[in-house]
Amino acid sequence: MESSEKPIAPTDVADARGNEITSKEEPETAEQSIEENASGPEFSPNWRFCLAFCSLAVVTLAAALDATSLSVALPIIAQKLKGTAIEAFWSGTSFLLTSTVFQPSYASFSHIFGRKPLVFVALTFFTVGAIIAAVSNSFTVMLVGRSLQGIGAGGMISLTEVIITDMVPLRERGKWFGFVSGMYAIGSVSGPIVGGAFAQDASWRWIFWINLPIIGIGYVMVAFFLKLQHTKSAPFLQQLKRVDWFGSVLFIASTTSVLIPVSWGGVIYPWNHWKTLVALILGIVGLAAFAPYEMYVAKEPMVRFSIFNNLSSKLVYFQTFIHGLLLWSLLYYLPIYYEAVKDYSPIITGIAVFPETFTVAPASIVVGITTSITGKYKWALWVGWILTVLGMGLLYLQDVNTSTVAWVFLNLVPGLGTGILFAGMGIAIPSSAAAIDSAYAVAFFSFFRAFGQGVGVAIGGTIFQNMVQKKLQAYPLLAPFAAEYSKDAAGLVQVIKAMQPGLAKTQLIQAYADSIKVIWVTMCGLASVAMLTCFFVKEYSMDIQLETEQGFKHHGETVDVESSDVEKNLGKSEGRI
Repeated sequence: MESSEKPIAPTDVADARGNEITSKEEPETAEQSIEENASGPEFSPNWRFCLAFCSLAVVTLAAALDATSLSVALPIIAQKLKGTAIEAFWSGTSFLLTSTVFQPSYASFSHIFGRKPLVFVALTFFTVGAIIAAVSNSFTVMLVGRSLQGIGAGGMISLTEVIITDMVPLRERGKWFGFVSGMYAIGSVSGPIVGGAFAQDASWRWIFWINLPIIGIGYVMVAFFLKLQHTKSAPFLQQLKRVDWFGSVLFIASTTSVLIPVSWGGVIYPWNHWKTLVALILGIVGLAAFAPYEMYVAKEPMVRFSIFNNLSSKLVYFQTFIHGLLLWSLLYYLPIYYEAVKDYSPIITGIAVFPETFTVAPASIVVGITTSITGKYKWALWVGWILTVLGMGLLYLQDVNTSTVAWVFLNLVPGLGTGILFAGMGIAIPSSAAAIDSAYAVAFFSFFRAFGQGVGVAIGGTIFQNMVQKKLQAYPLLAPFAAEYSKDAAGLVQVIKAMQPGLAKTQLIQAYADSIKVIWVTMCGLASVAMLTCFFVKEYSMDIQLETEQGFKHHGETVDVESSDVEKNLGKSEGRI
C-alpha cells in the first residue's frame, strides 16, 4: 500500500512527463535541505526479506560476471574459431551494447506488467543467449548468443536496482544497495579471472556454461522468495496497449545508432568515415526527437522527465556516466596492460586485478552502511571522486619495469575511489527525486552507467590507436607496421607474445605501455571534471517514507495497489529542487 507522506525537502510538483506545475521556495542553505524527519513506520526486514534480497544479489553477480569474463579470453576464442579481429571485436561489444539500450524499457514495462515477470523474461533471454554462445562454432552464432545475453543482463541489472527502491526505504537503502553494488563490483572484476582460467586450462565454452547453475539458483530464489505486491490491472491485451511502443523503439534504435559508431570508430571505420558519421547523426537526431515525443505526445511515457527537474540529479547522472566510463576503461585496459606489457598469462592477468576486487566491493558496502547510519551521502561523492582522480593519476606511473609491489599499491587507490562512488551515487540519485519517482530515477542511473561503459572503451580505443601509431612511426623497425598494429589493442597482445626477443619487441612493448599511459591521463581529466561538479550537488534528506507501487510482500500480507492509484500517480510526481 502506498504511503501518502510527501518528501521533506522542497519540491516541484510535476506531471508524468516532467512538466512543472507548481514550485515551492528553494531552501536558502544546504543545511535546510537535509533536515531529518524520522517519521514513518520502522523498517525491520525478516528472514524472507533477506532471502529475497539474496536472490537479487545472485542475479546481479551473474550479469556482472558475464559482462567481463570474455575480455581476456577473446584472443584464444578468435584463434579457436578462426575469427577475424573485427568478429572478435563485435562478440565483445554486442553484449555491452544490447544490455545498455534495453535497460530503460525493462523498467518502463515493469510498471505495467510487474517487476517479477520481467525479471523472469530477463533471466530467460540471458540463459538462451548463454547456451547459444556455448555451442557456437562460428562468431556469427556467438554474436547472436552474446546479443541475447546482453538483452537479458540489461534487464537483470536495471530491475534489480528498481526492485531495491521498492523494498527498502531511502534512509535504509544505502547498506542494501551497497551490498548489491559490491556484488556487481565483485562480478565485474572477477570476470577476467574466470574467463582466463577456463580459456587457458579448460575450454572457453565453460565461460558460458558456468552461467547456467548461477542463473538456475537465481530462478529458484526469485520464484520462491521474491514476493512483491502487484498492481491489480487490466487484461494482458489492455496492458499491451498501455506500453509506449513508439517511444521504446525510438529510444532503442537511436541509442543503438549512437553506440555502434562510437564502438567501431577508429577500429572498423575511421571517425570521419561516412558510415560512422551518418549512424551517429541519425542516433542524435532520434534522441532529440524522443524527448519532445515523450513530453508532449506519449499517453504513458516510458520516461518521467521529472527525474531531471533539478540540477543535482542532472549532475549526478553526469557523474554516473563518467564513473561507468572510467570503470570500464580500467577493466578493459588494465588486463591488456598486464598481458602485453608484463607478459602475464590470462589467469595471472585476472589475479592482477585483485587490487580492484578487494577494494571496490568492500568500499561500496562500507559507504552504504555509513550513509544509512548518518543520513548523509555527499561526503561519499567528494571522497570517491578525489580518490578516483588521484588513482587515475597514479596509474600513469605504471611502466614496463614497474615492480609487482608497486603496481599492486598503485591500483588500490582507483579501486577504493570507484567503489565508494558505486554506493554514493546510488543513494544521491533517488535522494534528489520524489519518492514515487525513485524507480524511474534508479533505472536511468543504471542506464547512464552502462552508456558510459560503452563510451569508455571507445575513447580508450581511439587514444590507443592514435598514440601507438605515433610512437611506432618513430621506430624505423616498426614504422611500416604502425597503421596495422594500432588498429586493435587486444589483437596486438598476441602479436607481441609471438615475437622473438629483440629490439623490435622491446620497442613495441614500450610503445604499448606509453600509449596506455595517455588513456589514464585522459581518464584523470574526466574524473577531475566530475569531481568539480560536486560543488553544485545539493544534499537532500534521506528520511522519506517508502512510496512504491510494488513493495515487498511480507508473510501473510495480501495488500495490492489498486490500478486507479497507479494511474493517479502517473499524473503527478514530486521533484526536488
